[in-house]
Amino acid sequence: MTTEHPDGARPAPETAPQTTDGASAPGEPTLAEDLLLLLFQPGSGTIAGEGTLSYVLAGAVLADLSLGEHVQTSPGRTGSLLVGAVRDRPPADPLMRTSWEYVEDKPRGVQTVLAATGPSLRQPLLDRLVDRGDLRRRTRKTLGLFTSSALEEGDSGRRAKVLGEVRAVLVDRVEPTPRTAALAALLYGSGTMPQLDRDIPWTSPVIARAEELKDGSWGAEASAKAVTRTITAVIVNSVVAAAAALPR
Repeated sequence: MTTEHPDGARPAPETAPQTTDGASAPGEPTLAEDLLLLLFQPGSGTIAGEGTLSYVLAGAVLADLSLGEHVQTSPGRTGSLLVGAVRDRPPADPLMRTSWEYVEDKPRGVQTVLAATGPSLRQPLLDRLVDRGDLRRRTRKTLGLFTSSALEEGDSGRRAKVLGEVRAVLVDRVEPTPRTAALAALLYGSGTMPQLDRDIPWTSPVIARAEELKDGSWGAEASAKAVTRTITAVIVNSVVAAAAALPR
């Protein structure tokens, strides 16, 4: 149901605290932040799956919009699923708001949204993780002359916490919350899970469980989120298709 507002005005989104780059809101971490944090490799200081990262992060933002009921779907002319904004539910988060605005005027195909909104996400999301203390930047000199910046895991303990929640769902088959189910499905869809083998074993049962999540089989707790489950499954499978089509 659409809520009427005086003079046709749209409700203003909640203001969110800004970080030093003006793009972040260190409150509750977004799905994209937690996904990027999981993709960070503490041993090397690198991000797994850089070649397909923009699609994966855009998928996480779109899934978050779906979980928050900020977007809805409609059938396209060729039977594909289009994603459009729920006009009276703009998200407060600035990065999510950008993706929401992209589908505000007209519904668009998921692949189109991923390609258009993904390339600008990596840096502001990394800045958020640093601002939260989940990651930190260390400056170092090479040959005593050249200065470079490297990423290290921070002291917040969040990566271990989130990784533990995803592992419990994939390895121990704990029934997930909708958010953890989406996060695990996106992690699997990114194609990078083999690089997490020390933390989440890359075994046939784990792959089978991840396939279930990818296809929207989340369990009884998520039964009330049937529409969200369907949208997220479409998003994750679109990420998989986009990642498979790109050179690695």
